[in-house]
Amino acid sequence: MDLITVGDVMVDVRVESGALARGGDVHGRVLLQPGGTSANAAVWASSEGASSQVIGRIGRDFSGLLMDSALQERGVDRLLVEDPDLPTGTMLVMHEAGERSMVADRGANARLAPDDLPERLEAGALLISGYLLLQKEGHDTALAALRRADAEWVAVEAASWPLIETFGAERFLEETSKATVVLANDLEAEALTGSTGEEAAKILGEHYRLAAVKRGSRGAVLVVDGQVFSLATQAVEEIDPTGAGDAFDGVLLACLVEGASPEEALARACRAGASVAGSESAWPAMPR
Repeated sequence: MDLITVGDVMVDVRVESGALARGGDVHGRVLLQPGGTSANAAVWASSEGASSQVIGRIGRDFSGLLMDSALQERGVDRLLVEDPDLPTGTMLVMHEAGERSMVADRGANARLAPDDLPERLEAGALLISGYLLLQKEGHDTALAALRRADAEWVAVEAASWPLIETFGAERFLEETSKATVVLANDLEAEALTGSTGEEAAKILGEHYRLAAVKRGSRGAVLVVDGQVFSLATQAVEEIDPTGAGDAFDGVLLACLVEGASPEEALARACRAGASVAGSESAWPAMPR
């Protein structure tokens, strides 16, 4: 297996409306789409020709069936445990008048347990969701995944700057010391280091073999074995950036496992992230 992702399998409900009428009805557009950080990364890795597997927990419901079927259709191997009580996780993404608001229901994701993981996570790369590590429910599972990792690239994504601030930067760095890769956006990197951009990447590069700081429309910075690589991306008309960072993560790790240079891996990862930001879906288009 080239890439194993551990953590979040969600259904995204995207709602577009000019404005809401509190207590009343408005016309708009509602899209139901597969998502979740771990599922997104695995699908994008698969789109690059890598073999990928996602480990997660779903409900015994329509959304769980949808996610399993959608991942299978994209060539992703699934180790999805059915929770007998909780529903599949759902993310509501509301777009109105230039604003984006999100409501997350982790559902069955919150119950992913160490017993749900194989005793050995053997792959070219392993990606562990920060939402597991940074929250009480799932924290022990993230640590178990780190202990069981048998991969050259063992990655943790930082997930959320407010969660990092609550969890503690020093604790994050200490508990992920067995990881070789950290993946963060500018705000998450700042929460971990007090700096942004290249300076943040350099600081994180002192703790991990590879540190990536994703900067949205400003591109990204990699520090690999102490060497700095940066790339400014071409401007895209942003439609919805949800999942862009996950696409970056999945493609970056897939390329590294493939043996691509840091420059090539960075360029391909940035293209994937820009592709998501400029579309309505967190997943790549299906080949015809």
